[in-house]
Amino acid sequence: MSVYNDLPEGVTRETMDVDVLIVGGGSAGLSCALHLANQIEKHNADIAAGTAQGEPIVDPMIVVLEKGAEVGAHSFSGAVLNPSALRELMPDYKEQGCPIDSDVKKDAVYYLGSDFAFKLPITPPPFHNIGHHIVSISKLNRWLGQKCEEKGINIFPGFAAVEAIYEGDKIVGVRTGDKGRDKNGQPKSNFEPGMILKSKLVVFAEGTRGSLFKQVQKKLNLRDGKNAEVFEEGVKEIIQMPPGTVEPGQVIHTLGFPLKKSIGGTFIYTIPGDKIILGIVAYLDTHDPLLDPHRELQKLKTHPFVRKMIEGGKVIAYGGKTLPAGGYYSMPRLAGDGWMVCGDSASMVDVQKLKGIHLAMKSGMLAAETALAGLIAQNTSAEVLSGYEKKIHDSFVAKELYRVRNFHQTLSKGMYASMPLLALQEITGGRGLFDHMPVHKDAGTTEKVVDVWGPEGLQHPENQLPKADGTLFFDKLSSVYLTGTMHDEDSPNHLLLGDGDICRTVCEPQYKSPCVRFCPASVYEMLPSQKHQGQYDLQINFTNCIHCKTCDIKCPFENIDWTVPEGGGGPQYQET
Repeated sequence: MSVYNDLPEGVTRETMDVDVLIVGGGSAGLSCALHLANQIEKHNADIAAGTAQGEPIVDPMIVVLEKGAEVGAHSFSGAVLNPSALRELMPDYKEQGCPIDSDVKKDAVYYLGSDFAFKLPITPPPFHNIGHHIVSISKLNRWLGQKCEEKGINIFPGFAAVEAIYEGDKIVGVRTGDKGRDKNGQPKSNFEPGMILKSKLVVFAEGTRGSLFKQVQKKLNLRDGKNAEVFEEGVKEIIQMPPGTVEPGQVIHTLGFPLKKSIGGTFIYTIPGDKIILGIVAYLDTHDPLLDPHRELQKLKTHPFVRKMIEGGKVIAYGGKTLPAGGYYSMPRLAGDGWMVCGDSASMVDVQKLKGIHLAMKSGMLAAETALAGLIAQNTSAEVLSGYEKKIHDSFVAKELYRVRNFHQTLSKGMYASMPLLALQEITGGRGLFDHMPVHKDAGTTEKVVDVWGPEGLQHPENQLPKADGTLFFDKLSSVYLTGTMHDEDSPNHLLLGDGDICRTVCEPQYKSPCVRFCPASVYEMLPSQKHQGQYDLQINFTNCIHCKTCDIKCPFENIDWTVPEGGGGPQYQET
């Protein structure tokens, strides 16, 4: 239950009954909604034509809850799209105006040393992208949202789902968060109570580290016997280049520089309008307490290979998020009484290829087909919805994830140590020497600064941020400005700190406060303590939060709980 579940005297919560409630307006949730509407339309047409028996589904109430101010506002990805699921959802997606930036025309992989670049003579199969599309996921999701609304689907942007409603272990709906509470949780003059949405079926499609599904999976023990969730953190910029200087349709991946103590890689995509997308992804099971993907992205731009490519450009957009990396063995139980889960919330990302959008879309579509069966049978019990789990395991979703089921665990051993093991996995269909390799929870892998960096620590040259110029190089706070992030300053802090004394007495002295580094948005800051001379207290600037959720994942003491802020708050992504 929410701390702020109390209501002013005389105020009650509105209750709405719906048929299918989808939590999250990203690629998974919108594909689920659209496919369900199409399937219901076909079901009704078949009955009317006499080619099928049964009762039509009249005026179905399909609702999508989206915590962002609009669909797409919180959507962030690379992104190169494998169009397999989109083609199935909408065969004529190009004719329907799908916002594709460019088809991939060239791909390459480079190894970057400190001052040189070596192009691999053959692009490894996982990095083959010709035939795929470079897209803005925020634009793609806005377009999918429009298609949903054309079908009569109800999309409620600015509504954050904060609590699941149960009858026993059956999920029967959700409660949305209140709006208009002050920083102490008290109602303001513009107070609006959240709603109760009762539903025959709830589909969780919140994206990476879904905050509501995190509660659900804990209550229902949905990860018993599964590998722990593990994640990667990605940040990217879009760089505007001078007219006529960029050939669109190129996809370049690099390994090596700038990451030294952590595993990861970079991506460079070119799109029309003379724009370059530049990003870096780092594993969060790193031992390095000073990992800072934003800093590493700035360093990447100093490399001669990249610097030559972006010379004369200007950064116009920035963002960051985490992505699930555990894959097949980290997937939770996918369905139960009154609910299903799909996409990133269910760890459905192929981290070898850095592809998750098509898996999210397909899982949402399979959830829609299962939902249709439940609506026809007027039965959304675990027995009926368990069909979704079978559909996933019979589809390319599970097949692709199974193929790379041990990839993350192996690469975490280090770039060079993992290479022969990864080659063996390619030969053995993903098995390698050992199958079902375990993972280490990201929060538990962080080591003390002195053990990783020696006495230099923060002063080590590799931990220095290149000088900001406001054009190509930015400090973190200036980068956050480019995300358009907005939260009401007089609203409750959605980043819940467990024990501030740990930050002051253990984390800062020994680990140098990893949250200050890994947060891509300058949310966390250590300030001289007013009460304890020579020590530092943690200040949380929650209004900077861009909803990446790294803090919820990587704090070595699991001392921060990311909860949803007031609906509509957060980044306002337009081109990402």
